[in-house]
Amino acid sequence: MPLALKNLHVIDESGPYVLERDVDIPLKRSTPQTKDDPLLVRANVYRPKKEGRFPVLCTYGPYGKDIPYEQFHAHSFADVNPNHKSKHSAWETPDPLYWTSNDYVVVRADERGSGNSPGKLDSMSSATCDGFVDVVEWAAVQPWSNGKVGLLGISYYAGSQWRVAARKPAGLACIIPWEGMSDYYRDRVRHGGILSNAFIKYWYDRQVGSNQYGLGGRTERNWGTDSLEGVLSAEELAENRADQTIDTAKYKFRNEEYYKSRDYNMADIEVPVLSVANWGAIHLHLRGNIFGYLGIGSKLKYLRFITGRHDLPFYYDEEVAVQKSFLDAFLKGVDPEGWSTPGKVPPISLCVRRDNPGYNNPQAERDAFPRRPEMEWPIARTVYTDFNFCKSLQLEMSSTSEVGDGLVTYTAPKGGVTFVSTPFKTEAEMTGHPIVRLSISAEADGDKTPSEMDIFATLRHIDANGKEVFYTGAVGDPVPLARGWLRVSLRATTKNPTEMSNIVPERDYLSTDVQPVNVGEVYTVDVEIWPTNCVFLPGDKVAIEISSGDSEGVSVFEHNHPDDRDPEKLGGINAIHIGKEFQNFLRLPIIPAKE
Repeated sequence: MPLALKNLHVIDESGPYVLERDVDIPLKRSTPQTKDDPLLVRANVYRPKKEGRFPVLCTYGPYGKDIPYEQFHAHSFADVNPNHKSKHSAWETPDPLYWTSNDYVVVRADERGSGNSPGKLDSMSSATCDGFVDVVEWAAVQPWSNGKVGLLGISYYAGSQWRVAARKPAGLACIIPWEGMSDYYRDRVRHGGILSNAFIKYWYDRQVGSNQYGLGGRTERNWGTDSLEGVLSAEELAENRADQTIDTAKYKFRNEEYYKSRDYNMADIEVPVLSVANWGAIHLHLRGNIFGYLGIGSKLKYLRFITGRHDLPFYYDEEVAVQKSFLDAFLKGVDPEGWSTPGKVPPISLCVRRDNPGYNNPQAERDAFPRRPEMEWPIARTVYTDFNFCKSLQLEMSSTSEVGDGLVTYTAPKGGVTFVSTPFKTEAEMTGHPIVRLSISAEADGDKTPSEMDIFATLRHIDANGKEVFYTGAVGDPVPLARGWLRVSLRATTKNPTEMSNIVPERDYLSTDVQPVNVGEVYTVDVEIWPTNCVFLPGDKVAIEISSGDSEGVSVFEHNHPDDRDPEKLGGINAIHIGKEFQNFLRLPIIPAKE
């Protein structure tokens, strides 16, 4: 039976700010998606305890506006900067105590079908975006609002910002997508066409499906509270959600309606943007922050690089100061830094990873990694330098060297091989977009006759002592420099290239792009490595691991769905063909020092 809606709105003025809990926000753009869909979402509004009209910061997502951060992720909350902890802190969102004390209103909404918002749970869909547009426009006209709305949040609360900004809701004045993928297919779901299923399942089961509207047992699990409007049956819950673990496995190509409905035109984003990219986010958000910056139509756009865990830098004092400075400029008209004056603030703020401070050591990283302004991305003075694959498993910079002739082979679907450079003689900075070009074939192995080939490329930094330099990954795990992927049946490059096609292979991943993978046929393919940065010191080496499956350092981002990674299709031998008639190289973006 559908649940009978109640008026849940309550006002609490007992704390340091006014809290309006469960405010109903009507959905004007949406169509009913469930039986008796009331077309509303509910939000908490945190307001300064004073008269006036204030700028508004909005978040809209499925993680539960009422689940305290310390319940949602106790280990993470324990490490958060104490200046950004309060009773109503929530995962990946601005802390209401800090922002209300600085004369901002914080609106935190449960998206449709989650928390206390009824409707169908269909995260990252066009219907979800419709709801976010309505929340922004509603916030802009409330009596406590000055009419200007900004978006600020991490991950999910960042990725959603690109899509809503492209819709140009009235009142939206600027966005700060902080570690937020911008391309649902390429950045998140299918890396090079290969399903990134393990993280999607972990994420959906733990953080989304567990907070569905009408789901019972949340109070018992200390996961917020059960809906005051009752509990839905298992059948009703299933009918009222689109499960990403199922849909992302079912749909494979960008021209399927599932992905088309989640697409948008980046050039339609015209508000000022501060895109914040984490060098360690090599499996999820990093690419999206950079390509989002490149693709948007905003005249005032900035790209800032950070390092560290996924959850903590957002709350560092120095990073919050940057957030506030940017937001003050466009929401309050207070701009001593010059964000609103074209050219006054360098568009790129680069964090340069040098030396080896270890991983998951925030203060050591902040001390070791200097910050440097740049005026464009990719950096104009980049020297693209090729390291050729040799039969001896070396990487050789000299184009005249003998690379040898023959095959370098490894088994599929789980084997691999690593090529290592000679030591760098002088310091060399690498910043930008690497690629790998391979001449590769799928070969039979006994009774295994492959009809598909997946390429996993992992870029590694080896120090002068022969040990790998690891960097801080999303959950504080040790990660390599960068990764790239390609399903060889989707090797076709786009028919509509942009300027970036001169640097990386651009692909559309359409069903019409599928090409056969025939046993024994050699294919020359370019593999996009996600953008990266480090400084190689004298004696250091660069290594590129080419494998047929995930390798060390993948953490929760495995690609191991039994249907997508079918051993019957992938099993066999992968062979890299080396010789004068073949091309195999790693191309690195080397940055000369400024004169």
